[in-house]
Amino acid sequence: MATNSIAISKDVEAISFWQGAVVVLGRFFFALIFLFAAPNHFTRQTIAFSASQGVPLASIAVPLSGVLAIVGGLSILLGYRAKLGAWLIVLFLIPVTLMLHKFWTVQDPMMAQIQMILFMKNVSMLGGALLISQFGAGPFSLDARSSR
Repeated sequence: MATNSIAISKDVEAISFWQGAVVVLGRFFFALIFLFAAPNHFTRQTIAFSASQGVPLASIAVPLSGVLAIVGGLSILLGYRAKLGAWLIVLFLIPVTLMLHKFWTVQDPMMAQIQMILFMKNVSMLGGALLISQFGAGPFSLDARSSR
């Protein structure tokens, strides 16, 4: 009896150099936003803004979210324990998205549109992080190197 399932090869040799390079580039682009934005999570302005948006214990939660973004972003970028790093990004994105981009509560239509765009951006990054959490960092990564 035939099945409709597709076997996914984990054989590194089955992946061309260019496919691996594209995965590395994808990891770089994905991690970039977290690594560039994370230092702001340690500023008074970001902590104060988050507190004004109702983030509980913002003086602790916001720097902690910065640590999650840095560690998760570096993990994915380097491909070192990338599945764990992706879960850290998921842990970062869920509360940030729900607490800071509440477009449904904004009265001004222009600001509501901006917040909806930011919300959907975060949702798409959440999807990417969930994919990495399941499929890992790919062939050109520290994870792949250590599994040989």
